[in-house]
Amino acid sequence: MTINETTERIDKRDASRLFRERLARLLDRSGMNRSRFAAAVGLDRSALSQLLSGETTRLPRAETLIRIASTQGVSLDWLLGISQDEGVSAEIKPALELEEAQDAGNDAALRRWHQDAAGTKIRYVPATIPDFLRTEAVITFETRATKPSVEYQIDDARERLAYSRKPENDTEVCMPLQTLQALAEGSGPWATLEAEARRAQIAQMARLADDLYPGLRIFLFDGRKTFSAPYTVFGQTRAAVYMGDMYLVLNAKEAIGALTRHFDQLIRSATVRPHEAGRVINGLIGDEPG
Repeated sequence: MTINETTERIDKRDASRLFRERLARLLDRSGMNRSRFAAAVGLDRSALSQLLSGETTRLPRAETLIRIASTQGVSLDWLLGISQDEGVSAEIKPALELEEAQDAGNDAALRRWHQDAAGTKIRYVPATIPDFLRTEAVITFETRATKPSVEYQIDDARERLAYSRKPENDTEVCMPLQTLQALAEGSGPWATLEAEARRAQIAQMARLADDLYPGLRIFLFDGRKTFSAPYTVFGQTRAAVYMGDMYLVLNAKEAIGALTRHFDQLIRSATVRPHEAGRVINGLIGDEPG
């Protein structure tokens, strides 16, 4: 049954009112302003305002309705007022998936997830240095045979950094301060990376922490007291836990909500807040032993 055939079962004015109410509810709980929400669901801000105002009883096109439902993690039936159940059918969207990340082709999933989450908040706990803040030297150093090529990773980092400069970007990064201290000292996994490359990485991350603020907010926590596996929460519809050569992808709202709450706990435990992150990170360069 098509969307138009389905909505004919209820009065057009009632359908428009229910859709408007539920669209407004999604906007409110997204925490985004109208411009960001419109970008996330593929609408112009003026079109979103028109839909919310009730100036017309016409519903958006089918592909727009599907994108709204998909990006906000609700069922199409609920969005149209046909059902009281917000949940997306398990047959349509599995609660748990495994996505391999062994080469450039498979790792393209990351790009797709970021594109799908455009305009929403990204919450990111990196495995080491945040991907899009790495220098080319560090990307080359960290690349292994089981990961995408150096060229692919550099291109991906540039693309994501460019997006981070856009007004609609809303990214939070939480990571252990000790990761950056080890980089500054040349200890642990960084023992064989040249001092100049390490200093350049720290300087770049410090500069970008300031340049991209407040669209990018970096929180640093004490890794001796707090632990987290690397993962990313893409808005309200997807989360991916990094497992080295694969991603554990979570689509269930309960799981996404649990990881979001865990991220909030990391923020509360942070010892370095975003407004001071650039200064603190830059100060680590002086911590390197002579």
